[in-house]
Amino acid sequence: MAFNTSCSTLRSMRQASLRALVLVLGVLMLGSCKASQPETPNAVARDTARASATKERTRMWMTIGERRFSVTLADTDAAKAFAARLPLTLDMAELNGNEKHADLPHALPTEATRPGTIHNGDLMLYGSSTVVLFYKTFRSSYAYTRLGRVDDPDELSRMLGARGSRVVFSEQ
Repeated sequence: MAFNTSCSTLRSMRQASLRALVLVLGVLMLGSCKASQPETPNAVARDTARASATKERTRMWMTIGERRFSVTLADTDAAKAFAARLPLTLDMAELNGNEKHADLPHALPTEATRPGTIHNGDLMLYGSSTVVLFYKTFRSSYAYTRLGRVDDPDELSRMLGARGSRVVFSEQ
């Protein structure tokens, strides 16, 4: 009988130790799962937004009539906000024999600087809502926020002409 009692006690101690071990392992596993998994659907949405922000587009297209131009976007908040609104068709008015401009319905973020020299192919933001496409190089004291640059602007002046122009900005 003493043997049965000590075996029973030993069995109870083993079961208690096994339960404690299972409990500790379970807590460790839950802790590691929680650290590697987002806690809420909002966390998943935040992670997805961050991932897409790192894959931001650096190029867009601009079409005038039948001619398509590649545009490299500037690394500015304004350029990112502009690209987020694509596709966008603007009827751009002529100004000063060197630029076309159009007002956007919504303001964009600004980081205006005075570039000194404006170059043929510069795509800029004047104020917070006026898109300006320059087709001649000249000196200027005005401040602009850079949106991008036409990669090969050689035919830009000819395609835009002396009057207003319809310009389509697109992702592809």
